[in-house]
Amino acid sequence: MTLPFLPGEEQRTALVEEVAREIQLRGMTGPAVLFLHASMPDGGLAGSAMTFFDPLLRQLFGGGNAPASALLADEVGIEQLIDRLEELDEELVWDA
Repeated sequence: MTLPFLPGEEQRTALVEEVAREIQLRGMTGPAVLFLHASMPDGGLAGSAMTFFDPLLRQLFGGGNAPASALLADEVGIEQLIDRLEELDEELVWDA
């Protein structure tokens, strides 16, 4: 599945970064990664990612956002978001 509302890879990457940062700021990285894995087409909750992330996306983008919806409806977009969330989580590891 392609992202019909996103004109290019740069915009998708920027959108992934923006959504990942918002999730990180809310301290929801772990639950988001788990839910996104479950929302993959081969997971048990395919298609439910938008329901879960709808309140965040509405607050972040001020209403319905076609590119954000397309990102979470696309397996590649979900994989990119998971990868970025995991990278951000690793960056926050503190040494004691």
